[in-house]
Amino acid sequence: MDTVPGGAGHLPPYPERVRLYDQAFAADPARTYARLREYGEAVPVELAPGVPATLIVGYEAALQVLRDPMTFPKDPREWQQDVPHDCPVLPLMMYRPNCMYTDDPLHTRLRRAVTHALDHIDSSSLREQVGDIAEELIAGFSAAGEADLLADFARPLPLLLFTRLLGCPPALSERLARGFKGIFDGVDAEKANAELTQGVAELIALKRRLPGQDLTSRMLADPVGLSDEEALHQVLLLMGAGAEPEQNLIANGVHLLLTSEKMADDVWGGNLLIEDALDELLWTDPPIANFGFTYPRRDVEFRGTVLPAHQPVVIGFSAANTDPHSMADARVGNRAHLAWGAGSHLCPAKRPALLIATAAIEKLLDGLPGLTPAFPGGEATWRPGPFHRALTALPVRFTPTAAGPRRHR
Repeated sequence: MDTVPGGAGHLPPYPERVRLYDQAFAADPARTYARLREYGEAVPVELAPGVPATLIVGYEAALQVLRDPMTFPKDPREWQQDVPHDCPVLPLMMYRPNCMYTDDPLHTRLRRAVTHALDHIDSSSLREQVGDIAEELIAGFSAAGEADLLADFARPLPLLLFTRLLGCPPALSERLARGFKGIFDGVDAEKANAELTQGVAELIALKRRLPGQDLTSRMLADPVGLSDEEALHQVLLLMGAGAEPEQNLIANGVHLLLTSEKMADDVWGGNLLIEDALDELLWTDPPIANFGFTYPRRDVEFRGTVLPAHQPVVIGFSAANTDPHSMADARVGNRAHLAWGAGSHLCPAKRPALLIATAAIEKLLDGLPGLTPAFPGGEATWRPGPFHRALTALPVRFTPTAAGPRRHR
């Protein structure tokens, strides 16, 4: 990848791989993506020290990769043979027998168990559960007049909800939440991964003994016949999607409404639904910005660039969505973005994930009158990491109310 075609001639050799894990990238990823696009649609990056990858930053290029599993398979085992066991991104990229990291025919079989379990979720019941949890959380800080909505609301809400949905005991759920934060942050990721694996193994054993009307039990009872190991990794996948990304979707959605006057006016004026406002966020700042790993089995000539065999090709969802050559003129209510992926690995939980965030934000706006941001220095700060778009905190002020949250109408 020394040179990439551009314009009428060739650009000079790319100076260095851009580090997607440092604070400079976290502070202004849009600037980084704009710079990378100058070198083409597939550009060299570093996911962690000594971990090279290619980031796809063009919308049409991303669709081509996502829709071609034969050329771009998901199985990372050949790649991970040469990755140190303590590599901070390995827990999120390593092979797991789940429907995200496998290819057909195994992928179809595992995905069937997940989608069947998710299909049993009743939207009305889910909205009610989110509302109950949201009201309970809001009541805990509504009299104070200030809160960190990330720590006090966006982070615990998905955890409490998925404790119910997966039939997971609260103490075990807390352990799993710590583990997921560790692997997304890349901080002591090996230990965090071990904690996750042990915790979910305990949950699987519990549900084998005492099945219930929960997602875990439904997957275990599915006719595809998941083994304990397969069930463990499907639960890990659902927990992973329901913890870190969901909290970021909620927090980033609130941040958008607090910092975009036009968006806030449209929502409060009744001209825009929360769900439609979230589509704007999913175009520009999706909670998972770079993911969708694939690992070509051989060198691939791709849009003027050679993609090395067994080296990760990562979909830049945020970069592709904001590709100036393909970006939609109207994004609100437009769901052609790639935040949920595309092709055979399209996120199977996108419907409940969007419903959860929408219901949570509705309750929050209804329960905290006079809500305003209270960032030190006036600007939000973002957690470093190559994969997520995540706030470090979401401090706010509002009119104190001892009566607790009002019911949304």
